[in-house]
Amino acid sequence: MSTIWYECKVKYRKTDDTGLQKITTEPYLVDALSYTEAETRINEEMSAYISEEFKITNIKVANYAEIHPFENADRWFKSKISLLAYDEESGKERKSNMYLLVQGNDVKEAYDNTTSVMKGTMGDYTIPAISESPIMDVFPYFSGEEGEIEQLEKFNTLKASKLETDKGEEIVDPMEFETAIEEVSI
Repeated sequence: MSTIWYECKVKYRKTDDTGLQKITTEPYLVDALSYTEAETRINEEMSAYISEEFKITNIKVANYAEIHPFENADRWFKSKISLLAYDEESGKERKSNMYLLVQGNDVKEAYDNTTSVMKGTMGDYTIPAISESPIMDVFPYFSGEEGEIEQLEKFNTLKASKLETDKGEEIVDPMEFETAIEEVSI
């Protein structure tokens, strides 16, 4: 069964670097089976990050064939891949496009990451476009089964890895949320 990604836009009050609060709308991706499940999942995921009130303003099916997080990368890029096939009946070359969401720090790194993802492809392809995506974060679905827990940990480790300078100092992303674990007494 193929993965269906839903782009969910979330509107909330955000505090900027100067301490001022402003209302912002940001897109996030969730893996879900339906619009209803996508709404439920984005509510669960965002309530872990946003303590105040937020509103889901839009949910739509995203046209990404695959999502690829990479280590030490902090932004998401949309890579357009044109798969080339030869139509024997008409004698013409046909192109079919697909889109990948790849993590990188800049367009060059996103291009390199896209080519590494496509390395095992048997057919011919070109990469006609790579652009920075407004997607803030990606929330894949994992059922909790033993094999998938390892997958989830690997995905989150890659997604959350920090970029370091030559001196070993960590570069802090101002757009990154701090995750806090609350203790609940029963």
